[in-house]
Amino acid sequence: MIVLETIAVAFSMFSAIPMPQFGWNERNMRYSLCAFPLIGVVIALGMFGWGKLCLLLALPEILRGAGLCLLPVLITGGIHLDGYCDTCDALASHQSIENRQKILKDPHLGAFAAIRLCAYFLADFALWTSLPVLRLPVLLGMFCLSRALSGLALTTFPIRPGSGLARSFAEASDKKRVRTVLTIMTAALSLMLLMLHAGETVLAALTVFWYYRRMCAKAFGGLSGDLAGWFLQTAELWMLAALVLRYYVEAVL
Repeated sequence: MIVLETIAVAFSMFSAIPMPQFGWNERNMRYSLCAFPLIGVVIALGMFGWGKLCLLLALPEILRGAGLCLLPVLITGGIHLDGYCDTCDALASHQSIENRQKILKDPHLGAFAAIRLCAYFLADFALWTSLPVLRLPVLLGMFCLSRALSGLALTTFPIRPGSGLARSFAEASDKKRVRTVLTIMTAALSLMLLMLHAGETVLAALTVFWYYRRMCAKAFGGLSGDLAGWFLQTAELWMLAALVLRYYVEAVL
């Protein structure tokens, strides 16, 4: 029962998928970050299914790309995109750490966030439309790896005071065991992608992760939920870009 509650907590927090309603407590939140990558499984299955449906119905590539671009947002409810927008606004302000933190808490969408959100969707749509082949194992690896790294950051990076639910999840976690599980999961997913000849996606994810750690410390004085959203969206976009680039480099060579 506690395993199902733990999974439900992760899905309730990080997705828009309806879950049974019950109180969150120390027991069912302790390992909820370990279940975070399971949302990546749902996203990958949904996107693979959409790709197959498009082939079956002979739908235009533009509709296939639009569906692949929008499905992760529909499944997650846009929770990570919200953090991405807030972080873009804060970074574009070029202000002090304290003022950047205030911008993160501002519920309004700023001009820079709107511009970068449009650019994000344009790039994401173009990349998914350009991807010639959808392989389910690669999709599983990408969307699970980004979430494993995100959970790992919550248990290893310094958490900024007043970070809301991000701090709550980090403090409720059995950090040592969760960190161990997510590290093993990250290594296993990275190895899987390497064996699938998609190692460029691993390199992209780890590069963004490295930058993410520096950005959290230097620009914001610690991690927060908004920054976690920024990381997830950015890592997935760069992983996709690396995958598309490899296909076209192979075609040229």
